[in-house]
Amino acid sequence: MGQKGKEIVGVNLDELIDRLNKALADEWLAYYQYWIGARVVKGAMRQAVVAELEEHANDELKHAGMIVDRILQLDGKPILKPEDWYKLTNCGYDAPEDSSVKTALEQNIKGEQCAIDVYSKLVDFTKEKDVITYNMVVGILQDEIEHEDDLQTLLEDIEKK
Repeated sequence: MGQKGKEIVGVNLDELIDRLNKALADEWLAYYQYWIGARVVKGAMRQAVVAELEEHANDELKHAGMIVDRILQLDGKPILKPEDWYKLTNCGYDAPEDSSVKTALEQNIKGEQCAIDVYSKLVDFTKEKDVITYNMVVGILQDEIEHEDDLQTLLEDIEKK
């Protein structure tokens, strides 16, 4: 990162990079949870659920790319080994061992709620201290809130049937 770019970051860079790597671990695990869930899920409204899970998987992958790019801009080192995802994750990973659409939706809602908490804290951490990371995190937070709403709406529709 350029000298002037570093000067405008008003937070501890090591702590920020650590928080971003934890969020990156969450994004990779969320991506996989959505991606594999879309392939194994069964039950009512399967096609609608698969479409939503695939869309969310793509969003999580996009978030991971944004976070890596920001870590690199900050002269940090992103997570390089998948086994480190489990060591750093805030939100964990719920394997879709029960392939019912209801369980998959509930697991992913739980993941989105955790992500909302993580990104809310990152918003607070960077607000008025790192405008670039702040703006990125606000955008990701908006997506995560939309994901939670989409999944809850699908779950409600399934439960009405």
